Amino acid sequence: MVELTGDGVDEVVRRLRLALAADAASARLQTAMAAGLRPHDDYIDPLVERFAIEPDFFVRDMLTWALIQHDRPRTLERVLPLLRSPFPQARSQALHTLSKLGDQRGWPAITTALLQDAEDEVARTAWRAAAALVPPPEAASLAAILATQFGRGDRATQRSLSRALASLGDAAIGAIEGGKLALDAGIRTHAVATEQLMDDPDQGFDVAIATARRIVALRGAPLVGDLGAS
Repeated sequence: MVELTGDGVDEVVRRLRLALAADAASARLQTAMAAGLRPHDDYIDPLVERFAIEPDFFVRDMLTWALIQHDRPRTLERVLPLLRSPFPQARSQALHTLSKLGDQRGWPAITTALLQDAEDEVARTAWRAAAALVPPPEAASLAAILATQFGRGDRATQRSLSRALASLGDAAIGAIEGGKLALDAGIRTHAVATEQLMDDPDQGFDVAIATARRIVALRGAPLVGDLGAS
């Protein structure tokens, strides 16, 4: 970690903030990389402040990379308040950083409100972070919350949800079975597709969805009818 003291720290941090606000995305990217290569506790605040407003995806990703090179407890403490930000990008990037930190102390901060966030990008990031950080005893409860989002959004959103549930393994089976019994055909299809991915992780989401649509169409609604016949 770079050694800085007194007024030297203030001046370097001031220059860091200015460089992170440069017009060229390539310059901002290089600045974020440099901050990660020579970490200092006083860099954490400028990096976090910037990722909340940074417009370029690759720069945001580099900002998160730079942050995880710093002291992890300090970074976690600084990132957590952004989960309550009114700005979707701040919430999403904070969740992404939590998942990269891999510190289970961040798990309690991933609330049901974030998992059901009205902004798809925030919700998708929350699903990934939660699946990465959930303690095993709470995995089934997480799966139950995730299952309330079956049928939501576009292909990318549905794929993210399926991947998060599939990563929970056996803990997700009950929630998926519940989704298969829903009255809404879109929810049933998404649940079946998730089950397909769990059974065969190598198949793509598009294949799983296509297979699920055929299964739901053939079986009719809802799948509870099949249970009585078995």
